[in-house]
Amino acid sequence: MNAPPSDVGLIGLAVMGENLALNIANHGFPISVFNRTTSKVDHFVAGRAKGKPVTGTRSLPEFVASLKTPRKILMLVKAGTAVDELIEQLAPLCQPGDVLIDGGNSLFTDSIRRAQYVESKGLLFVGSGVSGGEDGALHGPSLMPGGSPAAWKLIKPIFQAICARTPEGDPCCDWIGENGAGHFVKMVHNGIEYGDMQLIGEAYDVMKRGLGMTNAEMHAVFAEWNTGELDSYLIEITRDILAYKDEAGHEVVDLILDAAGQKGTGKWTVVEALHEGMPLTLIGEAVFARCLSAVKEERVAASKKITGKVGAFKGDRQKAIKDLGAALYAAKLVSYAQGYQLMRAAAKTYHWNLNYGGIALVWRGGCIIRSAFLADIKKAFKRNPALSHLLLDKFFKRAVSSRQTGWRRTIVTATKLGIPVPCLSSALSYFDGYRSERLPANLLQAQRDYFGAHTYERTDKPRGEFFHTNWTGQGGTTTSRSYNA
Repeated sequence: MNAPPSDVGLIGLAVMGENLALNIANHGFPISVFNRTTSKVDHFVAGRAKGKPVTGTRSLPEFVASLKTPRKILMLVKAGTAVDELIEQLAPLCQPGDVLIDGGNSLFTDSIRRAQYVESKGLLFVGSGVSGGEDGALHGPSLMPGGSPAAWKLIKPIFQAICARTPEGDPCCDWIGENGAGHFVKMVHNGIEYGDMQLIGEAYDVMKRGLGMTNAEMHAVFAEWNTGELDSYLIEITRDILAYKDEAGHEVVDLILDAAGQKGTGKWTVVEALHEGMPLTLIGEAVFARCLSAVKEERVAASKKITGKVGAFKGDRQKAIKDLGAALYAAKLVSYAQGYQLMRAAAKTYHWNLNYGGIALVWRGGCIIRSAFLADIKKAFKRNPALSHLLLDKFFKRAVSSRQTGWRRTIVTATKLGIPVPCLSSALSYFDGYRSERLPANLLQAQRDYFGAHTYERTDKPRGEFFHTNWTGQGGTTTSRSYNA
């Protein structure tokens, strides 16, 4: 006897695919699954999915035929050509109005292209960011869907049933926008994740190498931070990591090689910031910090040949820890502010109508950067939906102003101790730059005009009028075209 048609289908039974399939089934939605290696289907249906409304299929035609129409097909395959190849295989098997959903970590420009292509076939496309790792996939991820607007009403009941919830019970999933908007917002989420992780790493380094603290002492600090304004998933897991010991009693964090990996989403964020002309300085430093960590052998060799003139910490350790917490909070705000500036610029470029407060709500649960802090961002946009910069919100203005002194002292302390804090310090430089009425770009413009006749604007003339000086007396009056890269 054939099983009744499934509400949704899922292709790709790696860790995320398996857990999302179980999540969907556990919420009462019958689901069909397929995997290119069909033995994985058999193993899953007979194992973790046994007794659940999960139908295993052994070919794409069988898979597609097992679904209710309009079909909703969630693709959890490796980002890149694998997604395009799967779309090509599915399109002839589908009917107009069916929805193809890419739940992988795809580059948003690929999603823009795929939305146009899939829609040209009479189908609907969704590119959805999925955050929360394997645990989130099983128990409630943060979901960031974007693509064909008509698809939202079809997938909304499922997506908002399986996603995480805020402490107030709101779903951590909402429609983000057209074509590639969902994957763009997920990309920015991952960039902020890079920044948060590096900031926490810098705080750890200052405490460990600078203040000479044990893992147990740092565990206590992170545990305390996680009960206050720094309450977040990443602070929570850092607390746990610092207390973890293996069977032999070794503190595992000290046995891990200091060479960070990355999958590229942080780099994508920085590249897009460059395209948009947005100063995403903190996330850029976080990406470069991982790159620097990766040249481990070079650093080991350099450590034996290059010495720095640094001293030992001789101050009040408790005060230094308090300052460090203030610096971490303030720099974290700058990271989010920069991420929001990038989303604002991209929304203008790609004609997206992004709900910035709603994005903070989507990130409050399930995802890697979930934190109590995001509730304050949601409130900031509720107070002023047209808020141009988080640093201009009254709550965050006071929050940063009250932490400036500790933030600056932390960077001075780290510098004296020879401990690199690229994200903490770049965040402060951005803050000081953003609040500066005048920056030294006037000299820079003079230099550009001197060697390249690139022209400049004047403080005593209206914006948009450009001037050139014959600095050497031999340059003439011909100028280069003015432009912004």
